[in-house]
Amino acid sequence: MRKFVISSDTTCDLPESYVREHDIDIHSLYYRFEDDIYGGERQLTAEEFFNRVRGGEMPTTMATNPEESKELFRKRIEKGEDILHIAFASALSSSYQNACIAANELLEEYPDARIIVIDSKAASMGEGLIVYKAVQKMEEGATLDEVAAYVNEILLHVAHHFTVDDLFHLHRGGRVSKATAIVGTLAGIKPNLCVNDEGGLESYTKVRGRKKALSTLVDTMDKLVGSYRDRNDVIMIVHDDTTQDAEYVASLVKERFGIENIIMNSICPTIGAHTGPGVVGLFFMADGRK
Repeated sequence: MRKFVISSDTTCDLPESYVREHDIDIHSLYYRFEDDIYGGERQLTAEEFFNRVRGGEMPTTMATNPEESKELFRKRIEKGEDILHIAFASALSSSYQNACIAANELLEEYPDARIIVIDSKAASMGEGLIVYKAVQKMEEGATLDEVAAYVNEILLHVAHHFTVDDLFHLHRGGRVSKATAIVGTLAGIKPNLCVNDEGGLESYTKVRGRKKALSTLVDTMDKLVGSYRDRNDVIMIVHDDTTQDAEYVASLVKERFGIENIIMNSICPTIGAHTGPGVVGLFFMADGRK
């Protein structure tokens, strides 16, 4: 059996230490502040990125580069390794399509190699949780085809729920109307959103006040988790450049579910550009996404 590796995108938001430990290739998505392009080896820290956004700068985002993806794939193929690539939701980015282009071109050059590209229909640490589960399966000794089948089986059981502090960033991305952003901000309305089965973003609930929005994330987990209540071996929480609210959500999860293995990380600029500062997301296995 040929060795295979797992790769994903910067949008999976997994901690760098985990990525290094498990030899995961990460394909870069890029972002721009005016004429300055970041991504790959040129990065801003989460604090630098969100400080610029708080200061009024509006970044734009770009998908992965097919040629860069091709070179990452090529390095593995030339080492005799096959690849399972778990890509950012196609409903939110062309990164999945770009990975497919790169893989198909390489497979013409190396017909004995195998590259499987899967549309995660996921974002942020929802994508990361799928990668985590795939790595677990691989390290248990499953084959490439077995891990790919497993990933497709669990995709729609990875629930993504998050809240944001500023509705205007969602308005800029076309997620809420300008009127909703203005009225909601004045009234202290905090939306809780989810990623749906197609990988798109949609509103889930609206509550008043930040603390209530955070606790509602855990209420939603309680509602959706179902048969996975005792099967969640890890929970993931994403935040902006501060950890206080994420730690509050983690404490509620520990109290209600007794789960101690919680991975937290800051959100990548690609997604943070659309959520703005104040984002907190909770990712878990459930009977369904919503």
